[in-house]
Amino acid sequence: MNSIPQKEDQISMPAVHLQENSKLISGHVAEKKGYLYWVLNLTDENGKRKPKWIPTHKKVKGNKTWANNMLPTIRKEWTEKLLQEATASQQSASPSGPSSAEISFVDFLYQWLEYKYKSATGRVMDSKPIELSTYSGYEQQLNNPIAPYFREHPVALCDLTKQDILAFYEKELERVKPTTVKHYHALIHGALNYAVDKNLIPSNPADRIIISKPEPFKGDYYLDSEVLNLFEVIKGHKIELVVLLTAFYGLRRSEVIGLKWSAFDFNHNCFSIRHTVTTCNVKGERVTIKKDKAKNKSSLRTYPLIPFLKERLLETKKQQEENRKLCGRSYNKEYLGYVCVDVIGNLIKPNYVSSTFGKLLAKNNLRHIRFHDLRHTCASLLLANGVPMEQVKEWLGHSEISTTVDIYGHLQYATKKQSAAAIEQDIVAPMLQNLSAVSP
Repeated sequence: MNSIPQKEDQISMPAVHLQENSKLISGHVAEKKGYLYWVLNLTDENGKRKPKWIPTHKKVKGNKTWANNMLPTIRKEWTEKLLQEATASQQSASPSGPSSAEISFVDFLYQWLEYKYKSATGRVMDSKPIELSTYSGYEQQLNNPIAPYFREHPVALCDLTKQDILAFYEKELERVKPTTVKHYHALIHGALNYAVDKNLIPSNPADRIIISKPEPFKGDYYLDSEVLNLFEVIKGHKIELVVLLTAFYGLRRSEVIGLKWSAFDFNHNCFSIRHTVTTCNVKGERVTIKKDKAKNKSSLRTYPLIPFLKERLLETKKQQEENRKLCGRSYNKEYLGYVCVDVIGNLIKPNYVSSTFGKLLAKNNLRHIRFHDLRHTCASLLLANGVPMEQVKEWLGHSEISTTVDIYGHLQYATKKQSAAAIEQDIVAPMLQNLSAVSP
């Protein structure tokens, strides 16, 4: 039986080779896309250079001295870290320490979760980095309902079977949709693959579980008359501009909150999606994640600026400048340059938008839809007006046309009406004429 250390950082395997334990890893400060990075000169087992780029999360201007002053500390921390991992790697290969028969499946899952956290924060060398928001989703799913279930039905990692996992899925299907269970399966399957990779178990019991493809999600949407009513009730509201931009352009919530004035070209009447803002819970804290990239390459797109919205945006920009002068030092400068901020410069957070949107609909007796359904509303209005599916795909920023068809194929009503009209004109009408001609 292979052994397993109790702490996750003893599981992770270093992908570098240290020639002298007493010698610090060399490194330097580098610039990339306007930000500063610490670059450590690591090598792999074959002596091939394998630099490690560590983000400082600070812009180049005004921070070079600080980054250089911090470099020795970073070099020391990483030298110690890699030496500890190398020592732990040797220990994990020895018979000392608890075996996989002695560790519960739940405890292992939390070790795997900690490993994923280090992956999300760039602290492991043998893993493809994941987004912090992805880690947050893992943490939420593990805390509830995966861990509670397997604490009530304890099983050792090495004794876990396909039937144990299926029993959990079947229990969950009593209260959640198949799509949610598919997310649980992705987590469990991925964690067990990690266990196989670390020689903790010989095979992955989740491999033999077939998850049927859930029915495509069909979002709700507003009709054109309902959209007009919505625009009336949000006039002057804090989230008015957020709602207008989402309804007109079908933006994702992270995209509209992440809009900056630098993305707008008012001379050429266009703007681009190239920055996003999301929030998530990480280890009990609410974290705001700002990224200069979108969900996929197709999400990086440019839109023509509708005259009505251009006017509203320019009014908002002018008002923000006046607010900044009036508030003085009280104005929040952390989000300077963002479009969706309140009167004192605070960013309008994603969760606030969603919760406020729902309350606003209820207060004004409008039919309930989610904030994200404004994106579906935009798509439905485009399709209802005969816009081809390929153009809708580009407008929404989907990477594949299949995604657009799966979600909105049932909404292609305008095309169906054209087909029905063609059938009536070319087939039904001549047939009725022929029947009339032969009737006595």
